Amino acid sequence: MTLSKATEIAEISHPDWKTIVDAHDRVRARIHRTPVLTSHSLNQQSGAQLFFKCENLQKTGSFKIRGATNAIFSLSDEEARRGVVTHSSGNHAAAVACAARWRGIPAWIVMPKNAPAVKCRAVESYGGKITFCEPNVTSRAETADRLQSETGAVMVHPYDDDRIIAGQATAGKELLEDYSELEAILAPVSGGGLLSGTCLGAKGVRPDAKVYGCEPERANDAYRSITTGTLQSLETSDTIADGLRASLAPRTFAILRKKVDGILLVSEEEIVAAMKLVWERLKTVIEPSSAVALAPLLRKSGLEELGFTSQSKSGPRIGVIFSGGNVELKW
Repeated sequence: MTLSKATEIAEISHPDWKTIVDAHDRVRARIHRTPVLTSHSLNQQSGAQLFFKCENLQKTGSFKIRGATNAIFSLSDEEARRGVVTHSSGNHAAAVACAARWRGIPAWIVMPKNAPAVKCRAVESYGGKITFCEPNVTSRAETADRLQSETGAVMVHPYDDDRIIAGQATAGKELLEDYSELEAILAPVSGGGLLSGTCLGAKGVRPDAKVYGCEPERANDAYRSITTGTLQSLETSDTIADGLRASLAPRTFAILRKKVDGILLVSEEEIVAAMKLVWERLKTVIEPSSAVALAPLLRKSGLEELGFTSQSKSGPRIGVIFSGGNVELKW
């Protein structure tokens, strides 16, 4: 990255608190205020008091409906008449298709050809028009650009959009409003819309709350970006966490450089183990991308990685955002 490019990123603005409050007012009637679950057994295993924000129980099965609804209902009538286009591995795709149906406008969706069938079916059920592409970042963007040129539709980017980030920020805002004593929040990171939004939404309620991103070792561009201070990209990834295969954008990177307290990496084995543990103990279905946010806390060094070296008998109070629950269940 050139010095001028680094300066440009550093100067990118982000949604302010009023923008986030306005976004919450815009979307709250259309989405769920998702429940927060707790588990004595997971508390014992982690050494902390855990509070799980269950966006897997959100409409369309993920947090993505927050940003998509805010973006689409922020459009002018003239813009909305043109319809919307986006690219996504699944959850954002379904959210855009659903929010577009609510507004009564068409949605063109670009999805990688290896996207989970359950997520493709969801997009189709909401009326989204799918165009498949090769499973890499370049193909997704190029195909979406072509569709936008052909249709004249408005681009609703999965994460490189202030309206999307402000919408995603409402999840962390709700969590801290409901549990103001939380000392830290963990959220998955891919393109960074949820994590950057969580930094803004959570710290807007409690400025001293720590926010950490969690990422698969096989898709570690956010970790490398924050560690080096230079925006990194990842063209492809084979992680089981299919919702975390995108890379940070300049906008989300700029927010995370200023606001995030760290990025934690987890292995594929840790992801699967955490996911199965939640299914068994919380009796709720989460997808692998959600499990990434719990996995670091199940390690012996988990709390130390978050900077909690001395703790009370009950342990620190930590929020975990389950990003979604759209997983193909096969027997």
